[in-house]
Amino acid sequence: MLSIPGDDPRTPGVQVGPVDLAARVDEALAVQALAFGLSDDEIGVRRHIVLRHLTYPGCRALGATTGDGRLVGFVYGQPNERAHWWSTVVEPHLRATGSEGWLDDSFVITELHVHPGFQARGIGRALITSITDTAAQPRSILSAIDTESPARRLYRALGYEDLARQVHFPSAPKPYAVMGAPLPLRRPR
Repeated sequence: MLSIPGDDPRTPGVQVGPVDLAARVDEALAVQALAFGLSDDEIGVRRHIVLRHLTYPGCRALGATTGDGRLVGFVYGQPNERAHWWSTVVEPHLRATGSEGWLDDSFVITELHVHPGFQARGIGRALITSITDTAAQPRSILSAIDTESPARRLYRALGYEDLARQVHFPSAPKPYAVMGAPLPLRRPR
């Protein structure tokens, strides 16, 4: 477990460690809904997707919990497989930029979300570095909404670079960027 002190003395420290995401999927999706602005219908669809992803070989999840056990952030991912839906969508975009090789021997960050009330405290950084530190793959890939945001700034600070931009996922209203970084991720100096 990694302990992250809260920056507000009224907020207990947060622990980052393994989480049974299948058992806590509704809590995790409540965090994602707040952080990402999901509707109830989208939450229902994503619930099935998350539970399916958790059955993939090598899928792992970490959670960020407060002292009283409240889940305030989570990350999960797995070794990338070209046959997975995400890979089939991003592959033509990566091929167009000469980055298709990133789909092989990479650990994909499938989801990473932190409750808005706990953002900007190092929790997202702790979640993503902790999960990738134990990856067997030499690099990591992910997708993020293709706009300047705190998430994109965090990913860049960790060493992720844009591999493809303006990637459109079916039913997603905004375009995404696919980003990749060598592992281990960069740490602040």
